[in-house]
Amino acid sequence: MKVMNPRKTNNTFMYYFVLFVCGFVLMEGCLGQNQTTEIKVGVVLDLHTSFSKLCLTSINISLSDFYKYHSDYTTRLAIHIRDSMEDVVQASSAALDLIKNEQVSAIIGPRTSMQAEFMIRLADKSQVPTITFSATCPLLTSINSPYFVRATLDDSSQVKAIAAIVKSFGWRNVVAIYVDNEFGEGILPLLTDALQDVQAFVVNRCLIPQEANDDQILKELYKLMTMQTRVFVVHMPPTLGFRFFQKAREIGMMEEGYVWLLTDGVMNLLKSNERGSSLENMQGVLGVRSHIPKSKKLKNFRLRWEKMFPKKGNDEEMNIFALRAYDSITALAMAVEKTNIKSLRYDHPIASGNNKTNLGTLGVSRYGPSLLKALSNVRFNGLAGEFELINGQLESSVFDVINIIGSEERIIGLWRPSNGIVNAKSKNTTSVLGERLGPVIWPGKSKDVPKGWQIPTNGKMLRVGIPVKKGFLEFVDAKIDPISNAMTPTGYCIEIFEAVLKKLPYSVIPKYIAFLSPDENYDEMVYQVYTGAYDAVVGDVTIVANRSLYVDFTLPYTESGVSMMVPLKDNKNTWVFLRPWSLDLWVTTACFFVFIGFIVWILEHRVNTDFRGPPHHQIGTSFWFAFSTMNFAHREKVVSNLARFVVLVWCFVVLVLIQSYTANLTSFFTVKLLQPTVTNWKDLIKFNKNIGYQRGTFVRELLKSQGFDESQLKPFGSAVECDELFSNGTITASFDEVAYIKVILSQNSSKYTMVEPSFKTAGFGFVFPKKSPLTDDVSRAILNVTQGEEMQHIENKWFKKPNNCPDLNTSLSSNHLSLSSFWGLFLIAGIASFLALLIFVANFLYEHKHTLFDDSENSFRGKLKFLVRNFDEKDIKSHMFKENAVHNVSSPITQGSSSPLTDQSTPLPRSPEQYRELELRRVSSISSGELFTTQSEQVEDEESAIIQCEGE
Repeated sequence: MKVMNPRKTNNTFMYYFVLFVCGFVLMEGCLGQNQTTEIKVGVVLDLHTSFSKLCLTSINISLSDFYKYHSDYTTRLAIHIRDSMEDVVQASSAALDLIKNEQVSAIIGPRTSMQAEFMIRLADKSQVPTITFSATCPLLTSINSPYFVRATLDDSSQVKAIAAIVKSFGWRNVVAIYVDNEFGEGILPLLTDALQDVQAFVVNRCLIPQEANDDQILKELYKLMTMQTRVFVVHMPPTLGFRFFQKAREIGMMEEGYVWLLTDGVMNLLKSNERGSSLENMQGVLGVRSHIPKSKKLKNFRLRWEKMFPKKGNDEEMNIFALRAYDSITALAMAVEKTNIKSLRYDHPIASGNNKTNLGTLGVSRYGPSLLKALSNVRFNGLAGEFELINGQLESSVFDVINIIGSEERIIGLWRPSNGIVNAKSKNTTSVLGERLGPVIWPGKSKDVPKGWQIPTNGKMLRVGIPVKKGFLEFVDAKIDPISNAMTPTGYCIEIFEAVLKKLPYSVIPKYIAFLSPDENYDEMVYQVYTGAYDAVVGDVTIVANRSLYVDFTLPYTESGVSMMVPLKDNKNTWVFLRPWSLDLWVTTACFFVFIGFIVWILEHRVNTDFRGPPHHQIGTSFWFAFSTMNFAHREKVVSNLARFVVLVWCFVVLVLIQSYTANLTSFFTVKLLQPTVTNWKDLIKFNKNIGYQRGTFVRELLKSQGFDESQLKPFGSAVECDELFSNGTITASFDEVAYIKVILSQNSSKYTMVEPSFKTAGFGFVFPKKSPLTDDVSRAILNVTQGEEMQHIENKWFKKPNNCPDLNTSLSSNHLSLSSFWGLFLIAGIASFLALLIFVANFLYEHKHTLFDDSENSFRGKLKFLVRNFDEKDIKSHMFKENAVHNVSSPITQGSSSPLTDQSTPLPRSPEQYRELELRRVSSISSGELFTTQSEQVEDEESAIIQCEGE
């Protein structure tokens, strides 16, 4: 028997095994050329809802259409459907089953945002892309899973469209109504931010439970009726929304004055009401809905859809989610064709038991990452518009603005992310209110734009806080009836407020509530509006910055400012005549009198005999001439043109000064019979004087900020207490608002006065909560009251001024006329004087240039003495002395007199050569200092004779 070699047998087996494997691979390759690869895709939907049935139908049509036109594709999607049964847990269980047991490559679904959260986490763990076409909650994005693909728009894309509508009609406050789950709560922060960007605010929120019954809905609606705001933004599922509007119509909240804005959560499924028609309950509402661009492909699809459902009802109405389900399958089919199927498998961890639902044994898809990458690169024009994923979701798109009228959904505008709202017909934007949208029919078939709020007649009255004061009851006096305990407030502020309410275009019924505070703390009272204890505060409340941080004020209705009040003292003063001018003006005027007198003397000394003679005579004449110009009583002639020019300018300056002095002095004796004891508030700080302020007001903090010490501040509560503090010498001055000071002065006009300047404040205003719609309307009504005659009647009623009361607006802080008021006049006079002096000096030096430029041995000192002496002498060339010389020659007395120099009866005429010789002799005598007065007079007589001869 032959024994076989074991080693040879093994080699033969291996040879045949390799041949078998190679043959099998070759056969599989040949067969693969004619077969397609099946890609398992799971679908998780609520199969018992009409919504899911429509979407599932659209998915099947999409598969049929796609592979009809792409028969050459080597991949095919195999759909595995699971029912989530409208339950969050069941939806997650269905997804887990598809991943573990079917090992799907992708999941389509789920239907709602609540079902999606745990499914997204399963997909992230197993790397299976989950594609949703109907989960729109923005909170799902926070999971940050790359395997979550949103083939639809999330709700954050529509909040700017809603905000644009609110801005277009000028509404400032809205109430958000939303379902109490992740779907409803996810949009609220984004809606709040979008409204704030257009200066509108969510002032109230209304949460409706998902499974709310009719009684719960009515309870919330009745709460809304008691609110002032009438603009409501509704975000909830359609089934709940339809019941909500049915009840709102039943209780009268679909009438004129109401505004309802619907998100696309309701508008996209408006015709899919499972309980019957809903449009009749929603007449006049506005809403936004994703815009579906028209295309030939969409038109053909609609025709096919209508053939499939020839007698379709509301359950078979096609919606945008069905279109996006169609596009999602198309995008997935395109992506799997571009993905390498070699990675089409799961990696399974080691099982820790026999439990097949243990998440620890959940497999990881090797195919998922490449499929996700291919899906992100898919771009095409689908039925719902352009399909392109940016960061795992569709980009923000265009929204239709819809107005429900009758049985129609009228598109009145479009909103685009690039340019906002455009008119549906004109296609252009405009900033005019309401023109960005087409004509709107509002609830109650009204065509007038609702103002967005109103005082509810069946709600609570306006709770108005009133301060209880101990003094200054002219402003507010909260009188409480001891029997009925009812309060009837009176006073200036109350009467203004009630006059304002009458000007409003609607009825507001105030309910006054007394605010009791031991220290009359107005800041605490204003804060009660912020906390909601009051709807408003009416009284002598000043508009200040720190209060405006948490409340709103209307326009002021009183004068503004904080001033100082001081006692008056008698104005009997011996030196009262000096008060019209300040010290600097007195000194400057006196100096200019002396200066002008000196200038006139220089200009007139050589040509005017009135300004010649002994030195004391010349000084007296100059002073007399200058000061006599005050009353224009100067008798000296002015013969020089330069002097006349100076005197002319100076007389004008004197005229203005005298008239101003006279007017101010007159006011001292006619208006100001009394004067304040203090005019500068800084002196109070400097000398540590006590001052008063009204208790409970902001003036205390204002004074401390200006530098007053706490020990200097003395509070008072009424005008009587203030007068007592002044009378006993406790305070030197008091600070308060102008309105209060006027009240005190109306009672004590002869004892005190108001001194300016004042610290700026905004005056009294009415207080309302932040963003209250009443603020603007009341402010406009205040303007109507304050600018009419009614305001004057109210002021005369409460603050009647005595006939003998001085003018309270007279400023007492600065009574003097100062140099700053007239420096321009003095500047003109000074320039004119210096200009005249400069011309005179130039002419004088020019006349004696032969002396200045003489090359003789005379020193500069000698030349200067000559010029001074020559200035002191008469200018014989002046026409004044020429006339005198002519008179002297023709006079018999002159002809009979003898010259002291020649001792002859008549002066001898000299030739020009003799005159020049005489001049040389005089220059030499001056330089030697031997010239006497008699010689000077002799020379003058000789020069006069020479001029006479030349004239003949």
